[in-house]
Amino acid sequence: MRDPVELTPQWLRRHPLPQPSQDGDKDERGRVLIVGGAGEMPGAALLSAVAALRAGAGKLQIATPTSAAPMVAGAVPEARVVSLPETRAGALSSSALDRLTQMSERADAVVVGPGLLDGIGMARMLAQWLTTLPAIPVVIDAAALSAFDHNPDAIAAAPALRIVTPHAGEAARLLGCERSDVVARPVELGIELARRFNAVCVMKGGTGYVIDGPSLDGAKAEPLLVNRYGNVGLATSGSGDMLSGIVGGLAARGASPFLATAWGVYLHAVAGDALAARFKGPLGFLARELLDEVPALMNALAPRSSG
Repeated sequence: MRDPVELTPQWLRRHPLPQPSQDGDKDERGRVLIVGGAGEMPGAALLSAVAALRAGAGKLQIATPTSAAPMVAGAVPEARVVSLPETRAGALSSSALDRLTQMSERADAVVVGPGLLDGIGMARMLAQWLTTLPAIPVVIDAAALSAFDHNPDAIAAAPALRIVTPHAGEAARLLGCERSDVVARPVELGIELARRFNAVCVMKGGTGYVIDGPSLDGAKAEPLLVNRYGNVGLATSGSGDMLSGIVGGLAARGASPFLATAWGVYLHAVAGDALAARFKGPLGFLARELLDEVPALMNALAPRSSG
């Protein structure tokens, strides 16, 4: 097993994000599609969507169940919001497949999962959808991870460039082990997860890891990064939704899945550190307050024009 490489500002400067030209339009900055939310949790889709814009995406579409659509549309005026059919329980209906397929045809990156309610029909539908996506980055988070319960080999072999962001409990379910095993062996089990799903994998925790599954067995020098930034204040409702949105927004701009994920993990963690410094402690800040920290942190590491 290779030793992890430290995720630092110096590493990020050596691996910069794509930058739009000064006269570029919003199409150059990419279109991101967020699939998430529910009547019970419209805020999750909202947080993920705004995070994608804070990360620099140019166009934003949100596909959300009908009961969540009015609130999401009112809260994110920058987005095109499409309502999708839902079950009586509020989960995304399997009949949403055609509309999702249509919307993803024009997307440069997709984030699926924040705020969706679990449902077997939804999981099967998402599994089918994930096998039909083109070779664009797709962040698979939260309830959408249940798609891997259905035809995982076909999903892993599909053209989409997968990024998975499970917390320890979700990773344990995907791997068929105990949560305590994931906490004790995050690198080893993260590598197994990244290989199994041919994906970039984020292993969240007090110390986090970014693992580039498609490159683990190749000649790439740095397929495994360790992030030591962040604090316990990030363990709060909505924080993971924000992370998935940042990664999706960076990917829509043209960053590779591994690069977008590395930058996203860093920006999310350091935004938490900035708020902890402001509040003189790590507890009590809100996930939505992280959003305003992202542009300054990101732009501080951007290449400077020589002109």
